[in-house]
Amino acid sequence: MAAPEPIPAMDLVPGIDDLRADLMAAVDEVLTSARFILGPNVGAFEHEVAAYLGVDHAVGVNSGTDALVIGLRALGVAEGDEVITSTFTFFATAEAISVVGARPVFVDIDPDTFNLDPVAVSSAIGPRTRAIVPVHLFGQAADMSEIARLASEHGLVVLEDAAQAMGGEWQSHKTGTLGAAGAFSFFPSKNLGGFGDGGLLATSDAEVAERARMLRSHGGRRKYHNEMLGYNSRLDELQAALLRKKLPRLDAANAGRRRVAARYDDALATLDGVVRPVVSADVSHVFHQYTVRLPGGGRDAVAAALAASGIATMVYYPVPVHLLPVYADTDLHLPEAERAAGDVLSLPIWPEMSDNQIDRVATALSQALA
Repeated sequence: MAAPEPIPAMDLVPGIDDLRADLMAAVDEVLTSARFILGPNVGAFEHEVAAYLGVDHAVGVNSGTDALVIGLRALGVAEGDEVITSTFTFFATAEAISVVGARPVFVDIDPDTFNLDPVAVSSAIGPRTRAIVPVHLFGQAADMSEIARLASEHGLVVLEDAAQAMGGEWQSHKTGTLGAAGAFSFFPSKNLGGFGDGGLLATSDAEVAERARMLRSHGGRRKYHNEMLGYNSRLDELQAALLRKKLPRLDAANAGRRRVAARYDDALATLDGVVRPVVSADVSHVFHQYTVRLPGGGRDAVAAALAASGIATMVYYPVPVHLLPVYADTDLHLPEAERAAGDVLSLPIWPEMSDNQIDRVATALSQALA
């Protein structure tokens, strides 16, 4: 009997195949126009994203990381400022803070949601604190009500890192719209994934949007009239054209992810040794990842057993940011994040994943734990 097909951590091919004709038509349109930088598709995509999110402005940039960097600068964060953020996130969140000359202040997480613990945020606010960067990790919004309250009380700005949560919600408001600005990524694996790098900053503040547009184009409102030091960080016209074809299907794709997550929940409900994702009643989770906890120190052995069965998994993230070499002098101990780094395992998930594939993963996980 032939071995069953391997199950990847994610599979982009079904989503591409479903839109292939539309995608190829978009490519042909851009090639025919010969307009490749800040052409009509970038403007149209920005307008469509702003309408989808319910904000006044969307500014396309060349990556989610640049959306964070440009967002911080557009909000006035500068050298010497302190910015509170999660230690349990991809490095780019903290990197962006450091790149603009500010100091990331790492705080611990809520062990249930893996997002910023508002109590820890409150304790970390000091005289040099300028901003808070919550991360909506794995597709679940952080506690934006409490974070917004703290920001208002202390005169801070909030830049949401919504790279993993496009289309998610907190109390019926889209992630990325609850702070002063929101940063999004269109890296291919994201919920709204492009075909290379891409990112976007969303805001309803016209001045923030104007500064972001200047910063993405070498610090000028018009060519050869530079007013500040900026970047070459424009969303590519071709990426915008392709993303325009995918945006109308984002909600359906997120519904597909929720379907997969619900079947995992049912399949793993009685499995000892697995802690399923805990979803806050205030959120609409979009399951960029379906991440379980395997307490007790056996995570790596379970992952290896799944790999031997042809099932790929991922660990997001094996090292909290405050323990990375670049921040090794912080001398912090953040126990919940450090514990999570040893426990978490992200199971395969993508919108078109079949019930049979989900059941195979659940069965293999049960066997690995046994």
